[in-house]
Amino acid sequence: MSVRIFALGGLDESGRNMYCVEMEQGIIAIDAGIRFPDSNQLGIEIIIPDFSYLEKNKDRFKGIVITHAHYDVMGAVPYLLKQMNVPIYTAPLTAELLERTLQKSGIKNPIIHRIKRSGEFVIGNIRMRSFGMTHSIADNFGLAIETDQGYVVFAGEFILENDNADPCYRCDIAELADIGHKGVLALMTESSCATQSGYTSPSHRVTGFIEPAMNEAPGRIIICAYSQNFSRIREIIELCAKLKKRVYFYNEDMKEMIRIQEDLGYYRLPEGVELPSASFSNSLDNIVILVTGQGHRAFRCMNRIAMKEDPTIELRPEDTVIVAAPIVPGTEIEAGIMENELYREDVTLVTMNPHTIKTVHASAEDLKTIMYLFKPKYYIPVKGQYRAMLANAHLATEMGIMPDKIVLLDNGQVAYFEKGNLKSCTQDIPLDEILIDGDDNLDVAGFVLKDRESLSTDGVIVIGIVCDFKTKRIIGGPDIQSRGVFYLKDADYIVKNIAVMMEDIIVSNVENGTYDNLKARVEAREKIQRYVLRETGKRPMILPAILEINVDPSGDY
Repeated sequence: MSVRIFALGGLDESGRNMYCVEMEQGIIAIDAGIRFPDSNQLGIEIIIPDFSYLEKNKDRFKGIVITHAHYDVMGAVPYLLKQMNVPIYTAPLTAELLERTLQKSGIKNPIIHRIKRSGEFVIGNIRMRSFGMTHSIADNFGLAIETDQGYVVFAGEFILENDNADPCYRCDIAELADIGHKGVLALMTESSCATQSGYTSPSHRVTGFIEPAMNEAPGRIIICAYSQNFSRIREIIELCAKLKKRVYFYNEDMKEMIRIQEDLGYYRLPEGVELPSASFSNSLDNIVILVTGQGHRAFRCMNRIAMKEDPTIELRPEDTVIVAAPIVPGTEIEAGIMENELYREDVTLVTMNPHTIKTVHASAEDLKTIMYLFKPKYYIPVKGQYRAMLANAHLATEMGIMPDKIVLLDNGQVAYFEKGNLKSCTQDIPLDEILIDGDDNLDVAGFVLKDRESLSTDGVIVIGIVCDFKTKRIIGGPDIQSRGVFYLKDADYIVKNIAVMMEDIIVSNVENGTYDNLKARVEAREKIQRYVLRETGKRPMILPAILEINVDPSGDY
């Protein structure tokens, strides 16, 4: 039997993770995440994978496994379920958070199967095995899919932390070695921090960074952190309990996250540490205000406070603001704006040094250890920019994996395995970026984005003309308005020529008996755009409008 491995997102980018394994028994997807837009993607809120291939093969699409509750791996699930009601397999915490996300998105009756972090389960007739991995949130796991050529293993996002005894976070090294002993055809591991030397642990911990700043703070302490990095939130809460400081949770989502984990028995908030909303006052001093959010939203929230636009919190000069959220791709602009506004408020600002405090992702030695335990025949770097994937590939060569056994893919590129060997990587699945414009507006080809780019650089010309509905005789206009292209008084000849072109197109089409309102506007747009480009060197948006109205015999409208 053949095995096909490909990604619908997550390669040569940070986020939008979605990986697929296809066999004779069907297709299994792993994760469905979002990515935050680049600075030039104007007005776009998030970017999600292209599900077209799965939709075309939905009769063979058996299910999706969500490895943990971060939005770069589960944020696109609501959009997937709006296209097809596929069963979801995930661990309990992720299932609880996902159910709430789907409810907010209006998804009814999702099929969610709760599985163990470490155990065996079946999707369709495909057998697979989950194994717990340590990450910044509880219930994270990797996946080993059974094939007749050996396991296809997806290690996901992880670090190796030997002193973490919490069963919701712990990684069982012996379990990984057991899977490796049984035979691994291909291993997929994350690449985002492959350029970092050593192990990530214990450099991901922030107590040593935050505690001195809290001890030196003359007044209130406001901490900005990512809500998804709950292991870091736990550190902050436990430090506050140690220093006998009460915590005001600014965001309701964080309160909900804590309550869910308490219900599952995963975590218990130290008694007396939470300051209830009803007891909060902006005049209180010996407190910690915890401001959290997903990705750039954490910085937006903090920026709103700095700009005095928040109804609850008003900054004071004696406040200390600690930014415990590292700047990641897609958040740079928001983080910069936030820091600038905080400096304006003259508060004490403390930011993390990314070289001393690492994100909770696998560094070089973490990755080498995983390769040693799984002993894969083929190695596939995933999750990260291309330079990070290439660095991951170089680590594999250091571990004795031959270059012809290392597979670097692009999104949509298919690695085809047969009889235990890689046969080809020549097949490509055509993919588009699916841009979400704040709501559920899907723009597959990016036309809206292109229009915004055109408006921002070259402006717009609007041409309005009025015709008799019956005779198509021009009875008003053309009226021409320009914004961001040229100053009308300085380009009188261009305006006159555009007016003549618009009239000629309508008159000639009517005389030839080929007049159609839509076709006339398309023709006018193309001709006027070429003319304006020739005269000005710009490509503005051209918006011709032909208004057809009824005229009574007396000549009145």
